[in-house]
Amino acid sequence: PSDSLIRALEQLYALGALNDRGELTKLGRRMAEFPLEPMLSKSVIASEKYECVSEVLSTVAMLSLGATVFYRPKDKAVHADTARLNFARGGGGDHISLLRCYREWADTEYSTQWCFENYVQVRNMRKARDIREQLESLCERVELDPALSSPEDQDSVIKAITAGFFYNTAKLGRSGEYQTVKQHRTVYIHPSSVLAKEEEPPGWLVYFELAFTTKEYMRQVAPIKPGWLIEIAPHFYQESDIEDPKAKKMPKSRRNA
Repeated sequence: PSDSLIRALEQLYALGALNDRGELTKLGRRMAEFPLEPMLSKSVIASEKYECVSEVLSTVAMLSLGATVFYRPKDKAVHADTARLNFARGGGGDHISLLRCYREWADTEYSTQWCFENYVQVRNMRKARDIREQLESLCERVELDPALSSPEDQDSVIKAITAGFFYNTAKLGRSGEYQTVKQHRTVYIHPSSVLAKEEEPPGWLVYFELAFTTKEYMRQVAPIKPGWLIEIAPHFYQESDIEDPKAKKMPKSRRNA
């Protein structure tokens, strides 16, 4: 338990919620206004900088459900898989797929029929809507404009998510397996991810959480650019963390030639 406590405090410090003396910072006080995990709270606050508060509120509401919104009846598995992959069209991984799903449902004025047609669980979607409405009502307390929106800018949404989840990053190794960037643990994309069957898996990912089953799986993943980590969390990442080892070895071979 003491290890868990230390890790939690280290994480809050890295997120900027605590200062050197272990006291709540101004950012920490703003984060504490939201009834969310600290990483999700940080993403909501960071969405102001990236001008995508509306999109991040929807994404965070879907992520914080703790349950999947998609279902896959055995007799209609192909239809369900097709419906799910439709949300993934246009890239952005699982996070943007969840955002598209919520946005399309909202555009139908929260239609139950739409949920049936798209193999989406209406009860969980309503729960996500309740969470989103609660978060939106709390934005005023922290002087966030919930209407601030960049509907076409996927990168901004993923950057805001990464601002909260920079701890949870992995890069693709030469062996074709992912390793977490800091701890170098071997991890895998969860089979339920929209990126699980990509022919060319992304080189770098941010993930929502790790799930332990037969392997250590990353749940809810999105592709990121390694340079974002230096931009978003310069206190946590150095150039050496994101350099390509192959690129570093090039000059030697040139010298030998």
